[in-house]
Amino acid sequence: MSPDLLVVAPFVVPLGAAVLALGTSRSVAAQRAVSLAGTAVTLVCAGLLLAEVSYRGVIATSIGGWPAPFGIAFVADLLAAIMAVLGAIVGLAIAVYSPASVGHQQERFGYHPLLLVLVAGVEGAFLTGDLFNLYVCFEILLMASFVLLALGGQRAQLEGSIKYVTLNLLSSILFLTGTGLLYGLTGSLNMADLAVRVAALDARGPVTAVAVIFAVAFGIKAGAFPLFFWLPASYHTPPPAVAALFAGLLTKVGVYALLRVFTLIFVGDPGFTHGLILWAAVLTMISGVLGAAAQHDVRRILSFHIVSQIGYMLMGLGLFTRLALAGTVFYLVHHIVVKTNLFLVAGIMRRLRGTEELADLGGLYRERPWLAIGFLVPALSLAGIPPLSGFWAKLLLVKAGLDSREYVVVAAALAVGLLTLFSMTKIWAEAFWKAPPDPPAASDGRGEATGLDSNLAPAFATVAGLALVTVWIGLGAGPILELCSRAATQLVDPSVYITAVLGGH
Repeated sequence: MSPDLLVVAPFVVPLGAAVLALGTSRSVAAQRAVSLAGTAVTLVCAGLLLAEVSYRGVIATSIGGWPAPFGIAFVADLLAAIMAVLGAIVGLAIAVYSPASVGHQQERFGYHPLLLVLVAGVEGAFLTGDLFNLYVCFEILLMASFVLLALGGQRAQLEGSIKYVTLNLLSSILFLTGTGLLYGLTGSLNMADLAVRVAALDARGPVTAVAVIFAVAFGIKAGAFPLFFWLPASYHTPPPAVAALFAGLLTKVGVYALLRVFTLIFVGDPGFTHGLILWAAVLTMISGVLGAAAQHDVRRILSFHIVSQIGYMLMGLGLFTRLALAGTVFYLVHHIVVKTNLFLVAGIMRRLRGTEELADLGGLYRERPWLAIGFLVPALSLAGIPPLSGFWAKLLLVKAGLDSREYVVVAAALAVGLLTLFSMTKIWAEAFWKAPPDPPAASDGRGEATGLDSNLAPAFATVAGLALVTVWIGLGAGPILELCSRAATQLVDPSVYITAVLGGH
Protein backbone atom coordinates (compact mmCIF):
# COMPACT_ATOMS: atom_id res chain seq x y z
CA MET A 1 0.00 0.00 0.00
CA SER A 2 1.36 3.43 -0.95
CA PRO A 3 2.07 5.94 1.84
CA ASP A 4 -0.68 8.25 0.53
CA LEU A 5 -3.26 5.48 0.91
CA LEU A 6 -1.80 4.27 4.19
CA VAL A 7 -2.25 7.64 5.90
CA VAL A 8 -6.00 7.69 5.19
CA ALA A 9 -6.65 3.95 5.63
CA PRO A 10 -7.24 4.01 9.43
CA PHE A 11 -10.05 6.51 8.81
CA VAL A 12 -11.54 4.99 5.64
CA VAL A 13 -11.54 1.33 6.75
CA PRO A 14 -13.81 1.67 9.82
CA LEU A 15 -16.05 4.09 7.92
CA GLY A 16 -16.48 1.56 5.14
CA ALA A 17 -17.03 -1.21 7.68
CA ALA A 18 -19.76 0.89 9.32
CA VAL A 19 -21.60 1.09 5.99
CA LEU A 20 -21.21 -2.67 5.55
CA ALA A 21 -22.50 -3.28 9.09
CA LEU A 22 -25.59 -1.19 8.30
CA GLY A 23 -26.19 -3.44 5.31
CA THR A 24 -26.20 -6.52 7.55
CA SER A 25 -28.49 -5.02 10.19
CA ARG A 26 -30.85 -8.02 10.20
CA SER A 27 -28.14 -10.36 11.50
CA VAL A 28 -26.42 -9.66 14.82
CA ALA A 29 -23.83 -12.35 14.07
CA ALA A 30 -22.96 -10.69 10.75
CA GLN A 31 -22.65 -7.28 12.41
CA ARG A 32 -20.31 -8.73 15.03
CA ALA A 33 -18.18 -10.26 12.29
CA VAL A 34 -18.01 -6.98 10.37
CA SER A 35 -17.14 -5.09 13.56
CA LEU A 36 -14.33 -7.52 14.40
CA ALA A 37 -12.98 -7.54 10.86
CA GLY A 38 -13.21 -3.76 10.47
CA THR A 39 -11.38 -2.98 13.72
CA ALA A 40 -8.78 -5.69 13.06
CA VAL A 41 -7.99 -4.33 9.58
CA THR A 42 -7.87 -0.81 11.04
CA LEU A 43 -5.27 -2.00 13.56
CA VAL A 44 -3.20 -3.59 10.79
CA CYS A 45 -3.32 -0.39 8.73
CA ALA A 46 -2.44 1.76 11.75
CA GLY A 47 0.45 -0.54 12.63
CA LEU A 48 1.80 -0.37 9.08
CA LEU A 49 1.43 3.41 9.17
CA LEU A 50 3.42 3.65 12.42
CA ALA A 51 6.16 1.47 10.96
CA GLU A 52 6.28 3.61 7.81
CA VAL A 53 6.38 6.91 9.75
CA SER A 54 9.01 5.56 12.12
CA TYR A 55 11.19 4.56 9.17
CA ARG A 56 10.75 7.40 6.67
CA GLY A 57 9.44 10.34 8.73
CA VAL A 58 6.28 12.44 8.52
CA ILE A 59 3.83 11.41 5.78
CA ALA A 60 1.39 13.92 4.32
CA THR A 61 -1.17 13.66 1.55
CA SER A 62 -3.77 16.00 0.11
CA ILE A 63 -7.10 14.57 -1.04
CA GLY A 64 -8.12 15.19 -4.64
CA GLY A 65 -4.71 16.36 -5.76
CA TRP A 66 -5.18 19.87 -4.41
CA PRO A 67 -1.86 21.15 -3.06
CA ALA A 68 -1.54 22.24 0.57
CA PRO A 69 -2.81 24.41 2.12
CA PHE A 70 -5.90 24.29 -0.13
CA GLY A 71 -6.68 20.58 -0.17
CA ILE A 72 -8.00 18.31 2.59
CA ALA A 73 -4.78 17.22 4.26
CA PHE A 74 -4.08 14.00 6.15
CA VAL A 75 -0.79 13.99 8.05
CA ALA A 76 0.91 11.32 10.13
CA ASP A 77 3.83 12.21 12.32
CA LEU A 78 4.92 9.87 15.11
CA LEU A 79 2.37 11.25 17.60
CA ALA A 80 -0.52 10.83 15.17
CA ALA A 81 0.62 7.34 14.14
CA ILE A 82 1.02 6.21 17.76
CA MET A 83 -2.44 7.51 18.61
CA ALA A 84 -3.91 5.81 15.54
CA VAL A 85 -2.51 2.46 16.72
CA LEU A 86 -3.87 2.99 20.23
CA GLY A 87 -7.29 3.93 18.90
CA ALA A 88 -7.39 0.78 16.77
CA ILE A 89 -6.29 -1.41 19.70
CA VAL A 90 -9.15 -0.09 21.82
CA GLY A 91 -11.62 -0.48 18.96
CA LEU A 92 -10.66 -4.12 18.44
CA ALA A 93 -10.75 -4.85 22.18
CA ILE A 94 -14.26 -3.42 22.45
CA ALA A 95 -15.44 -5.35 19.40
CA VAL A 96 -14.25 -8.61 21.02
CA TYR A 97 -15.71 -7.74 24.43
CA SER A 98 -19.07 -6.33 23.31
CA PRO A 99 -21.12 -9.57 23.02
CA ALA A 100 -20.68 -10.16 26.76
CA SER A 101 -21.71 -6.61 27.63
CA VAL A 102 -24.21 -5.27 25.11
CA GLY A 103 -27.69 -6.73 24.79
CA HIS A 104 -28.95 -8.26 21.55
CA GLN A 105 -31.61 -5.56 21.27
CA GLN A 106 -28.99 -2.81 21.44
CA GLU A 107 -26.91 -4.62 18.84
CA ARG A 108 -29.91 -4.83 16.53
CA PHE A 109 -30.48 -1.07 16.89
CA GLY A 110 -27.14 -0.09 15.41
CA TYR A 111 -24.52 -0.64 18.09
CA HIS A 112 -21.86 -2.02 15.75
CA PRO A 113 -22.17 0.61 12.99
CA LEU A 114 -22.01 3.30 15.68
CA LEU A 115 -18.91 1.69 17.21
CA LEU A 116 -17.21 1.71 13.81
CA VAL A 117 -18.25 5.32 13.08
CA LEU A 118 -16.82 6.38 16.43
CA VAL A 119 -13.53 4.60 15.70
CA ALA A 120 -13.43 6.32 12.30
CA GLY A 121 -13.99 9.70 13.95
CA VAL A 122 -11.20 9.06 16.43
CA GLU A 123 -8.75 7.99 13.71
CA GLY A 124 -9.73 10.94 11.53
CA ALA A 125 -9.13 13.38 14.40
CA PHE A 126 -5.64 11.95 14.92
CA LEU A 127 -4.67 12.07 11.25
CA THR A 128 -6.28 15.22 9.86
CA GLY A 129 -4.02 18.14 9.07
CA ASP A 130 -6.80 20.72 8.92
CA LEU A 131 -8.58 22.47 11.80
CA PHE A 132 -12.00 22.43 10.17
CA ASN A 133 -11.77 18.72 9.46
CA LEU A 134 -10.71 18.21 13.06
CA TYR A 135 -13.97 19.92 13.98
CA VAL A 136 -15.86 17.60 11.61
CA CYS A 137 -14.25 14.54 13.21
CA PHE A 138 -15.18 15.84 16.64
CA GLU A 139 -18.78 16.14 15.52
CA ILE A 140 -18.71 12.59 14.14
CA LEU A 141 -17.48 11.50 17.57
CA LEU A 142 -20.14 13.52 19.35
CA MET A 143 -23.03 12.13 17.31
CA ALA A 144 -21.91 8.49 17.54
CA SER A 145 -21.02 8.72 21.23
CA PHE A 146 -24.29 10.43 22.14
CA VAL A 147 -26.36 7.66 20.52
CA LEU A 148 -24.18 4.95 22.10
CA LEU A 149 -24.55 6.63 25.48
CA ALA A 150 -28.34 6.73 25.20
CA LEU A 151 -28.74 3.33 23.51
CA GLY A 152 -31.01 1.33 25.79
CA GLY A 153 -33.11 4.27 26.96
CA GLN A 154 -32.70 3.82 30.72
CA ARG A 155 -33.31 6.88 32.85
CA ALA A 156 -29.73 7.10 34.15
CA GLN A 157 -28.42 6.84 30.59
CA LEU A 158 -30.64 9.66 29.36
CA GLU A 159 -29.66 11.90 32.29
CA GLY A 160 -25.99 11.21 31.65
CA SER A 161 -26.47 11.80 27.93
CA ILE A 162 -27.96 15.25 28.50
CA LYS A 163 -25.02 16.35 30.66
CA TYR A 164 -22.55 14.82 28.23
CA VAL A 165 -23.97 16.38 25.09
CA THR A 166 -24.62 19.81 26.66
CA LEU A 167 -21.01 20.39 27.71
CA ASN A 168 -19.63 18.89 24.52
CA LEU A 169 -21.87 21.12 22.40
CA LEU A 170 -20.51 24.10 24.33
CA SER A 171 -17.03 22.84 23.54
CA SER A 172 -17.92 22.50 19.85
CA ILE A 173 -19.31 26.05 19.76
CA LEU A 174 -16.09 27.39 21.29
CA PHE A 175 -14.01 25.31 18.88
CA LEU A 176 -15.92 26.62 15.88
CA THR A 177 -15.70 30.19 17.21
CA GLY A 178 -11.95 29.91 17.67
CA THR A 179 -11.58 28.39 14.22
CA GLY A 180 -13.48 31.28 12.65
CA LEU A 181 -11.43 33.88 14.50
CA LEU A 182 -8.18 32.16 13.54
CA TYR A 183 -9.26 32.05 9.90
CA GLY A 184 -10.06 35.75 10.10
CA LEU A 185 -6.56 36.47 11.41
CA THR A 186 -4.64 34.23 8.99
CA GLY A 187 -6.85 33.24 6.05
CA SER A 188 -5.99 29.56 6.47
CA LEU A 189 -7.10 26.46 8.41
CA ASN A 190 -4.36 24.03 7.39
CA MET A 191 -2.46 23.46 10.64
CA ALA A 192 1.02 23.51 9.09
CA ASP A 193 0.17 26.69 7.20
CA LEU A 194 -1.29 28.19 10.37
CA ALA A 195 1.98 27.51 12.20
CA VAL A 196 3.80 29.66 9.63
CA ARG A 197 1.19 32.43 9.41
CA VAL A 198 0.56 32.77 13.15
CA ALA A 199 4.31 33.02 13.79
CA ALA A 200 4.46 35.92 11.31
CA LEU A 201 1.62 37.89 12.94
CA ASP A 202 2.36 40.98 15.01
CA ALA A 203 -1.02 40.81 16.80
CA ARG A 204 0.09 38.83 19.86
CA GLY A 205 -2.94 39.82 21.94
CA PRO A 206 -5.63 38.51 19.57
CA VAL A 207 -3.65 35.31 18.96
CA THR A 208 -3.36 34.68 22.69
CA ALA A 209 -7.08 35.30 23.14
CA VAL A 210 -7.87 32.76 20.40
CA ALA A 211 -5.43 30.34 22.06
CA VAL A 212 -7.39 30.59 25.30
CA ILE A 213 -10.62 29.81 23.43
CA PHE A 214 -9.03 26.69 21.98
CA ALA A 215 -7.64 25.72 25.40
CA VAL A 216 -11.12 25.91 26.94
CA ALA A 217 -12.78 24.09 24.02
CA PHE A 218 -10.31 21.21 23.98
CA GLY A 219 -10.05 21.25 27.77
CA ILE A 220 -13.77 20.48 28.03
CA LYS A 221 -13.41 17.58 25.61
CA ALA A 222 -10.38 16.31 27.54
CA GLY A 223 -12.21 16.48 30.87
CA ALA A 224 -9.91 19.10 32.39
CA PHE A 225 -10.61 21.38 35.36
CA PRO A 226 -13.01 23.11 35.90
CA LEU A 227 -15.50 21.81 33.28
CA PHE A 228 -15.02 18.08 33.77
CA PHE A 229 -18.18 17.24 35.74
CA TRP A 230 -19.98 15.89 32.64
CA LEU A 231 -17.57 12.95 32.62
CA PRO A 232 -18.21 11.28 36.01
CA ALA A 233 -21.90 12.12 35.60
CA SER A 234 -22.19 10.10 32.39
CA TYR A 235 -19.49 7.41 32.10
CA HIS A 236 -21.06 5.10 34.68
CA THR A 237 -24.42 4.91 32.88
CA PRO A 238 -23.93 3.11 29.50
CA PRO A 239 -23.13 -0.59 28.97
CA PRO A 240 -19.60 -1.42 30.17
CA ALA A 241 -18.24 -1.86 26.63
CA VAL A 242 -19.40 1.64 25.70
CA ALA A 243 -18.04 3.11 28.93
CA ALA A 244 -14.67 1.44 28.30
CA LEU A 245 -14.60 2.78 24.74
CA PHE A 246 -15.30 6.30 26.00
CA ALA A 247 -12.81 6.01 28.87
CA GLY A 248 -10.04 4.82 26.60
CA LEU A 249 -10.45 7.21 23.69
CA LEU A 250 -12.75 10.22 23.88
CA THR A 251 -10.93 12.40 26.39
CA LYS A 252 -7.61 11.46 24.76
CA VAL A 253 -8.80 13.01 21.51
CA GLY A 254 -9.13 16.26 23.44
CA VAL A 255 -5.63 15.84 24.88
CA TYR A 256 -4.28 15.10 21.41
CA ALA A 257 -5.90 18.26 20.03
CA LEU A 258 -4.31 20.31 22.82
CA LEU A 259 -0.93 18.75 22.11
CA ARG A 260 -1.26 19.44 18.40
CA VAL A 261 -2.29 23.09 18.49
CA PHE A 262 -0.14 24.11 21.48
CA THR A 263 3.04 22.65 20.01
CA LEU A 264 2.40 23.67 16.41
CA ILE A 265 0.29 26.83 16.29
CA PHE A 266 0.09 28.60 19.67
CA VAL A 267 3.72 28.74 20.75
CA GLY A 268 4.32 32.48 20.68
CA ASP A 269 3.55 33.15 24.37
CA PRO A 270 4.28 29.90 26.25
CA GLY A 271 4.80 31.72 29.52
CA PHE A 272 1.09 32.52 29.58
CA THR A 273 -0.62 29.81 27.50
CA HIS A 274 1.40 26.82 28.70
CA GLY A 275 1.55 28.20 32.22
CA LEU A 276 -2.25 28.30 32.18
CA ILE A 277 -2.32 24.68 30.99
CA LEU A 278 0.17 23.66 33.70
CA TRP A 279 -1.92 24.98 36.57
CA ALA A 280 -5.09 23.61 35.02
CA ALA A 281 -3.26 20.27 35.02
CA VAL A 282 -2.54 20.52 38.75
CA LEU A 283 -6.14 21.37 39.60
CA THR A 284 -7.37 18.59 37.29
CA MET A 285 -5.17 16.03 39.04
CA ILE A 286 -6.24 17.09 42.52
CA SER A 287 -9.97 17.51 41.90
CA GLY A 288 -10.19 14.21 40.02
CA VAL A 289 -8.43 12.12 42.64
CA LEU A 290 -10.36 13.69 45.54
CA GLY A 291 -13.60 12.98 43.71
CA ALA A 292 -12.52 9.36 43.25
CA ALA A 293 -11.65 8.98 46.93
CA ALA A 294 -15.19 10.00 47.90
CA GLN A 295 -16.94 7.43 45.67
CA HIS A 296 -18.16 3.92 46.53
CA ASP A 297 -19.16 2.70 43.06
CA VAL A 298 -16.46 1.09 40.91
CA ARG A 299 -17.21 2.92 37.66
CA ARG A 300 -17.68 6.25 39.42
CA ILE A 301 -14.25 5.84 41.03
CA LEU A 302 -12.72 4.98 37.67
CA SER A 303 -14.51 7.90 35.99
CA PHE A 304 -13.04 10.43 38.43
CA HIS A 305 -9.64 8.85 37.91
CA ILE A 306 -9.90 9.59 34.21
CA VAL A 307 -10.04 13.24 35.22
CA SER A 308 -7.04 13.03 37.55
CA GLN A 309 -4.96 11.17 34.96
CA ILE A 310 -5.76 13.77 32.30
CA GLY A 311 -3.97 16.17 34.64
CA TYR A 312 -0.72 14.23 34.25
CA MET A 313 -0.97 14.41 30.46
CA LEU A 314 -1.57 18.17 30.56
CA MET A 315 1.33 18.53 32.99
CA GLY A 316 3.75 17.47 30.27
CA LEU A 317 2.26 19.94 27.80
CA GLY A 318 2.35 22.72 30.40
CA LEU A 319 6.03 22.10 31.17
CA PHE A 320 6.67 22.19 27.41
CA THR A 321 10.09 20.54 27.36
CA ARG A 322 11.19 17.62 25.23
CA LEU A 323 11.31 15.28 28.22
CA ALA A 324 7.92 16.45 29.48
CA LEU A 325 6.29 15.94 26.09
CA ALA A 326 7.87 12.48 25.84
CA GLY A 327 6.33 11.79 29.24
CA THR A 328 2.92 12.92 28.01
CA VAL A 329 3.10 10.69 24.92
CA PHE A 330 4.20 7.74 27.07
CA TYR A 331 1.39 8.52 29.50
CA LEU A 332 -1.12 8.42 26.66
CA VAL A 333 0.17 5.00 25.57
CA HIS A 334 -0.05 3.69 29.13
CA HIS A 335 -3.35 5.24 30.11
CA ILE A 336 -5.42 4.35 27.05
CA VAL A 337 -4.67 0.65 27.55
CA VAL A 338 -4.96 0.67 31.34
CA LYS A 339 -8.15 2.70 31.66
CA THR A 340 -9.94 0.74 28.95
CA ASN A 341 -9.04 -2.47 30.76
CA LEU A 342 -10.22 -1.26 34.16
CA PHE A 343 -13.65 -0.39 32.75
CA LEU A 344 -13.82 -3.80 31.08
CA VAL A 345 -13.05 -5.46 34.43
CA ALA A 346 -15.80 -3.37 36.04
CA GLY A 347 -18.19 -4.66 33.38
CA ILE A 348 -17.38 -8.28 34.21
CA MET A 349 -17.82 -7.53 37.91
CA ARG A 350 -21.26 -6.15 37.16
CA ARG A 351 -22.08 -9.15 34.99
CA LEU A 352 -21.15 -11.53 37.82
CA ARG A 353 -22.71 -9.64 40.73
CA GLY A 354 -25.37 -7.40 39.18
CA THR A 355 -23.91 -4.33 40.90
CA GLU A 356 -20.83 -2.11 41.07
CA GLU A 357 -21.43 -0.80 44.60
CA LEU A 358 -18.42 -1.76 46.73
CA ALA A 359 -20.59 -2.56 49.74
CA ASP A 360 -22.42 -5.23 47.75
CA LEU A 361 -19.32 -6.83 46.24
CA GLY A 362 -16.78 -9.25 47.66
CA GLY A 363 -15.24 -12.66 47.21
CA LEU A 364 -14.20 -12.21 43.59
CA TYR A 365 -10.57 -13.14 44.28
CA ARG A 366 -11.56 -16.64 45.39
CA GLU A 367 -14.27 -17.05 42.78
CA ARG A 368 -12.44 -15.58 39.77
CA PRO A 369 -8.68 -15.38 40.47
CA TRP A 370 -7.88 -14.57 36.83
CA LEU A 371 -10.24 -11.61 36.97
CA ALA A 372 -8.50 -10.47 40.14
CA ILE A 373 -5.15 -10.54 38.35
CA GLY A 374 -6.72 -8.80 35.37
CA PHE A 375 -7.77 -5.99 37.71
CA LEU A 376 -4.58 -5.86 39.76
CA VAL A 377 -2.22 -5.32 36.82
CA PRO A 378 -3.90 -2.18 35.37
CA ALA A 379 -4.80 -0.90 38.86
CA LEU A 380 -1.20 -0.99 40.06
CA SER A 381 -0.07 0.47 36.75
CA LEU A 382 -2.53 3.34 37.12
CA ALA A 383 -1.11 4.05 40.59
CA GLY A 384 2.45 4.05 39.20
CA ILE A 385 3.85 0.91 40.82
CA PRO A 386 7.11 -0.32 39.18
CA PRO A 387 7.87 -1.93 36.83
CA LEU A 388 4.46 -1.42 35.19
CA SER A 389 3.81 1.19 32.51
CA GLY A 390 2.39 3.86 34.81
CA PHE A 391 5.62 4.02 36.82
CA TRP A 392 7.71 4.98 33.80
CA ALA A 393 5.14 7.52 32.60
CA LYS A 394 5.04 9.24 36.00
CA LEU A 395 8.83 9.05 36.37
CA LEU A 396 9.35 10.93 33.11
CA LEU A 397 6.92 13.68 34.11
CA VAL A 398 8.33 14.01 37.64
CA LYS A 399 11.89 14.27 36.29
CA ALA A 400 10.76 16.87 33.74
CA GLY A 401 9.06 18.84 36.52
CA LEU A 402 12.17 18.74 38.68
CA ASP A 403 14.34 19.81 35.75
CA SER A 404 11.99 22.78 35.24
CA ARG A 405 12.02 23.53 39.01
CA GLU A 406 8.24 23.23 39.23
CA TYR A 407 8.39 21.70 42.71
CA VAL A 408 4.77 22.42 43.64
CA VAL A 409 3.58 20.67 40.48
CA VAL A 410 5.81 17.67 41.19
CA ALA A 411 4.59 17.47 44.79
CA ALA A 412 0.98 17.50 43.58
CA ALA A 413 1.71 14.76 41.04
CA LEU A 414 3.31 12.53 43.70
CA ALA A 415 0.49 13.12 46.19
CA VAL A 416 -2.12 12.30 43.56
CA GLY A 417 -0.25 9.08 42.81
CA LEU A 418 -0.56 8.03 46.47
CA LEU A 419 -4.27 8.82 46.53
CA THR A 420 -4.71 6.85 43.31
CA LEU A 421 -3.14 3.85 45.03
CA PHE A 422 -5.59 4.36 47.92
CA SER A 423 -8.57 4.21 45.54
CA MET A 424 -7.28 1.10 43.79
CA THR A 425 -6.64 -0.70 47.08
CA LYS A 426 -10.15 0.28 48.20
CA ILE A 427 -11.63 -1.46 45.16
CA TRP A 428 -9.35 -4.46 45.70
CA ALA A 429 -10.23 -4.82 49.37
CA GLU A 430 -13.97 -4.39 48.92
CA ALA A 431 -14.62 -6.18 45.64
CA PHE A 432 -12.00 -8.91 45.60
CA TRP A 433 -10.52 -9.57 49.03
CA LYS A 434 -13.35 -9.34 51.55
CA ALA A 435 -15.92 -12.10 51.90
CA PRO A 436 -19.08 -11.70 49.82
CA PRO A 437 -22.03 -10.14 51.64
CA ASP A 438 -24.30 -12.55 53.51
CA PRO A 439 -26.89 -12.83 52.13
CA PRO A 440 -25.48 -11.96 48.66
CA ALA A 441 -26.70 -8.70 47.18
CA ALA A 442 -29.65 -9.12 44.86
CA SER A 443 -29.00 -8.38 41.21
CA ASP A 444 -30.62 -5.22 39.90
CA GLY A 445 -31.71 -7.24 36.90
CA ARG A 446 -29.94 -5.18 34.26
CA GLY A 447 -27.59 -7.95 33.20
CA GLU A 448 -30.29 -10.59 32.87
CA ALA A 449 -32.84 -8.23 31.33
CA THR A 450 -30.65 -7.32 28.36
CA GLY A 451 -30.17 -10.88 27.14
CA LEU A 452 -26.40 -10.86 27.48
CA ASP A 453 -24.34 -13.75 26.23
CA SER A 454 -23.61 -15.97 29.21
CA ASN A 455 -20.24 -16.95 27.73
CA LEU A 456 -17.74 -14.57 29.28
CA ALA A 457 -14.67 -16.17 27.67
CA PRO A 458 -14.15 -13.37 25.06
CA ALA A 459 -14.48 -10.76 27.84
CA PHE A 460 -11.89 -12.51 30.02
CA ALA A 461 -9.62 -12.91 26.99
CA THR A 462 -9.85 -9.18 26.26
CA VAL A 463 -8.98 -8.26 29.85
CA ALA A 464 -6.07 -10.72 29.87
CA GLY A 465 -4.78 -9.41 26.53
CA LEU A 466 -4.80 -5.77 27.63
CA ALA A 467 -3.17 -6.72 30.95
CA LEU A 468 -0.36 -8.41 29.01
CA VAL A 469 0.03 -5.28 26.88
CA THR A 470 0.36 -3.25 30.09
CA VAL A 471 3.07 -5.59 31.40
CA TRP A 472 4.81 -5.51 28.02
CA ILE A 473 4.83 -1.71 27.97
CA GLY A 474 6.36 -1.67 31.45
CA LEU A 475 9.00 -4.34 30.83
CA GLY A 476 9.76 -3.05 27.33
CA ALA A 477 9.81 0.60 28.33
CA GLY A 478 13.14 1.32 26.62
CA PRO A 479 12.09 1.02 22.96
CA ILE A 480 8.71 2.62 23.65
CA LEU A 481 10.36 5.52 25.46
CA GLU A 482 12.71 5.97 22.51
CA LEU A 483 9.72 6.13 20.16
CA CYS A 484 7.95 8.62 22.46
CA SER A 485 11.12 10.72 22.67
CA ARG A 486 11.28 10.89 18.89
CA ALA A 487 7.63 11.95 18.83
CA ALA A 488 8.40 14.65 21.40
CA THR A 489 11.32 15.89 19.29
CA GLN A 490 8.93 16.36 16.35
CA LEU A 491 6.57 18.30 18.63
CA VAL A 492 9.29 20.58 20.01
CA ASP A 493 10.64 21.23 16.51
CA PRO A 494 7.65 21.07 14.12
CA SER A 495 9.67 22.15 11.08
CA VAL A 496 9.68 18.58 9.71
CA TYR A 497 5.88 18.43 10.02
CA ILE A 498 5.48 21.81 8.30
CA THR A 499 7.88 20.90 5.48
CA ALA A 500 6.19 17.55 4.88
CA VAL A 501 2.81 19.27 4.48
CA LEU A 502 3.73 22.46 2.66
CA GLY A 503 6.80 21.30 0.74
CA GLY A 504 8.30 24.30 -0.99
CA HIS A 505 5.31 26.60 -0.34
